[in-house]
Amino acid sequence: MDKVITYIGLGSNLQQPAQQLVNAIEAIKKLPQTNFIASSCFYRSKALTLDHEPTPDYLNAVVAIETQINPLSLLDDLQAIEFSQGRIRTEKRWQSRPLDLDILLYGNDVINNERLTIPHAEISRRDFVLVPLVEIAPDLEVPGLGKASGYLASCQETGLEKLSAPETIS
Repeated sequence: MDKVITYIGLGSNLQQPAQQLVNAIEAIKKLPQTNFIASSCFYRSKALTLDHEPTPDYLNAVVAIETQINPLSLLDDLQAIEFSQGRIRTEKRWQSRPLDLDILLYGNDVINNERLTIPHAEISRRDFVLVPLVEIAPDLEVPGLGKASGYLASCQETGLEKLSAPETIS
């Protein structure tokens, strides 16, 4: 299998979010058959909630990797990283969590099955995904959508605040 450039969204709003993201990046760097390419800066965003209860802000980032791991196996690997860092999956959407890892793009593949949708279903509507994605891949084309940067003006705003690069966070 050829290596595929893949973009992964990272988010955390529990249990020391900055450290959660740093730990996740380190775990992603250790995935087999994978080369780490880049990480965006960290960004703080207001939490999206369904019930409007007070929720801690999220820290978000995007990383780029080159991998030979197939998409469903990569999903399994990322969910194992989430679990190892305290994530417990429930049916409730948009809840607080120690770590959330989403495959945003897997090369130019379009995948839509019960486990995985690529490009990520919300990629064009979330500033906390698009801003860090465009930071590390300014000319990126999203299969079926066009240039990622073209969606920045129209995506849902979450009061995004740019923080430090991951290597400066201890």
